[in-house]
Amino acid sequence: MAIDIASPMDILGRQRELVQIAQVIDAAASGSTKLLLLGEPGIGKSTLLRAAVNYAKAAGHQVLGVAGVQAEAELPFAALHQLLRPVLRAMPELPVAQQDALRCAFGLSDGRAPEPFLIALAGLNLLTAAAEKRPVVVALDDVHWLDGATHEALALIARRLDRQRVALIAAARQGYPGPLPEAGLPTLTVAGLRDGPAAQLLDEHANGLDDRARAQILRQALGNPLALVELPALWGTRGRVAAEGSLSGSEVSLTSRLERAFAGRVAELTQAARDLLLVMALAHRGDVEELRAAASLLAGSPVGGAPFTEVTAARLIEPDPASDGALRFHHPLVRSGVLCYESVARRQAAHGALANALSGDGYRRAWHRAMSIAGRDDEVADELVANVDVSLARGAVSRAVVELERAAHLTTDPRRRSHRLLLAAQHAFSLGQTQTVSRLVDEASRHPLQELDWARAEWLREIFHDGLPGDAIRVKELCAVARKAHDAGDADLALNLLLGAAMRCWWADTGPEARARVAAVLKQLPEVETEPRWIAALAVAEPVLEAATVTQILSRPGWTSESDGDRLRLLGMAAHAIGDTERAADLLGRAQAVLRDTGRLGLLLHVLGMYNHVLVELGELAQADVVVQEANRLAEETQQPVWTAGTLSTGGRLAAFQGDPSRALRMAEQATRLAGRLNDQLCVAVLASGAAHLAAGRFVEAFEELSRVFDPNDPAYHWRESFAGLGTMAESAVAAGRAAEARRIVAGLEDVARVTPSPLLHIHLGYARAVLADEHDAEALYRAALTMRLHRWPFVRARLELAYGEWLLSHGRMGEARSVLTTAQSTLDECGARPWARWARESLAVAGAARPDAV
Repeated sequence: MAIDIASPMDILGRQRELVQIAQVIDAAASGSTKLLLLGEPGIGKSTLLRAAVNYAKAAGHQVLGVAGVQAEAELPFAALHQLLRPVLRAMPELPVAQQDALRCAFGLSDGRAPEPFLIALAGLNLLTAAAEKRPVVVALDDVHWLDGATHEALALIARRLDRQRVALIAAARQGYPGPLPEAGLPTLTVAGLRDGPAAQLLDEHANGLDDRARAQILRQALGNPLALVELPALWGTRGRVAAEGSLSGSEVSLTSRLERAFAGRVAELTQAARDLLLVMALAHRGDVEELRAAASLLAGSPVGGAPFTEVTAARLIEPDPASDGALRFHHPLVRSGVLCYESVARRQAAHGALANALSGDGYRRAWHRAMSIAGRDDEVADELVANVDVSLARGAVSRAVVELERAAHLTTDPRRRSHRLLLAAQHAFSLGQTQTVSRLVDEASRHPLQELDWARAEWLREIFHDGLPGDAIRVKELCAVARKAHDAGDADLALNLLLGAAMRCWWADTGPEARARVAAVLKQLPEVETEPRWIAALAVAEPVLEAATVTQILSRPGWTSESDGDRLRLLGMAAHAIGDTERAADLLGRAQAVLRDTGRLGLLLHVLGMYNHVLVELGELAQADVVVQEANRLAEETQQPVWTAGTLSTGGRLAAFQGDPSRALRMAEQATRLAGRLNDQLCVAVLASGAAHLAAGRFVEAFEELSRVFDPNDPAYHWRESFAGLGTMAESAVAAGRAAEARRIVAGLEDVARVTPSPLLHIHLGYARAVLADEHDAEALYRAALTMRLHRWPFVRARLELAYGEWLLSHGRMGEARSVLTTAQSTLDECGARPWARWARESLAVAGAARPDAV
């Protein structure tokens, strides 16, 4: 069907693409649709997007649009602000936290730096509210040049679009990675025009070319509409020999040829016109008065209207229809051509002219001043550092990293230079930019470091590098650095270093001396017992020997009013480390709710990983399933690995308990490969594979696998993590006829239980004592185990009832067995533990087939 949404010249040869775009817009009436237009420069993406806008307006939809500009000094979220400006009147309807986030991001108010996800969520909710009145079409051009903060926010919005009546159509240059092109949008690759339309378009702009020139341009243009329009002009203005030189050479890309074409056109302009174009190329804005002022400063004399007329006549700039009175380049490649033509010295001079013309815009002025010099200048560096606070206040951390790095390169004192590089690395760490952190720390370390900066560099190196598993020497080094940091007055850095040292003790066996060293240094720090990092570090370093101390601290009533998501995360980590599973579930549950509401996705993903682990421990399998799904979605949105060794192992245990042992084994095997030599990761992977064998009824294999985590000579041994496998080990041992071996393992853990109050250990010990008991003690131990506080442990309680019911059944006490087994089956069905529920039904069938007990 024909779609008349632009003039015939605009849509020459593009009927197929226009049909697809129209379908996307039409579908917005009933739900969200998305489309990414991908292609090389000049291929016609913007033309198609303009056609989409016209079609949407004709259909009565609300259109919101913005185009990226290749900018260096643009304020963070500037493009998002421009996009959402028509719907900001609905901002008071948003939750207060989202209102505050948008106002801070757009510079409308001061406040705590907002989380990027919260800004994106607020934007999504504004679009949703607008779409309740009529469908909304979001048109995004040149998304590869959107400011980074906007680009990331729009990618999150695109992923979250679901049932809202919103169509999002974005155009991006091929080969430019970024959040939106990597967001999984349906893609329409815009190719060159076919031979017929290409020849027609060329003839309309050929200006009397001979057959040889026409054939050469058609061959070189490859159907690119911009090339078909612009290359004939190059031929006509520069002559046959010059034009053939620019067009020849297969090693030169078409984009480069077009840039050469525009650069050649720039060379023919007057000096005043070239000044104007250079200033516009660096200003990234088309404000006429701003351009006139900067061009006048660059030229050293007032600039009138003649240069504007000259560059407009040369079809290099044109009025910007999206902005009243402003100008824009005829095509983004014009800007590239201008910058290719001009020298570095000329570009620096133009930056300086812009800085002087922008006396009322301190943010942009600072950046242009920084780019106008080649050497070092402390005044300019300090001015640029002041920009960092603005960027951070608006939630644009990535922009702050760029500003700090540039300021460092302008700084004369090597120590201050290193300090600024390390601050940039610290902010890059908060974004998860591993390579950037490493690069900045390495560069900073090439200069002299002050004591605290040396400690900070050690911490930043530690964050992303696990080092050698079980490296006790590195743990002691980190403790020493932490002491120095504390003595130098930076308790915050000291705690970060000690938490890093503690995590090394957790992931791999560093030996008792290293663990004790971390705990000793922690206890030497004054007045820190209310600091969650201190509590977490103590618990993670010594999860058994310091469990009583940590339990006492976590039992204080003050934590019930804690509302900071990160602090709750650390407290939940501490509770999980010592095996206080119920408290860990409560703290992590509160943490994930707060972090979700405040948009702190990176921390939320970490919390969900731990939360899922404790939910599986408790037997809350259905809730754990929901958490896994959310964690997977967040991992995709934040471009983090969906499955790590830890999440694979926990997912494997969940799959085993739910009755999918094959999938559980696959996940456990993959986790084992990822774990390397980290004892903790190997231990949880073995717990998953052991649970898989148990669920499949392979009891001998299950016992042999699970008993590994209790053997100090096995790589999968982990003193604290093994607590979680005690119950399943005992269960499999009974079924495999290996109870005597299991009793020896339990005897060793009885000694550990006298040291730690860990509920995880004591509950599984109670279960293991009962199922492994001899005939004389069995019933008393079953009854004792069933009196434990198990209301938050439905899976353990139901398995205990199942084992007790089978014991009663084996002793001919059918009525009692039926009662206990019925309760067990009901709970196991509710948990979704299908293998155990099946075994309960089978035992119930046996109990029901026999005569009731005599009363």
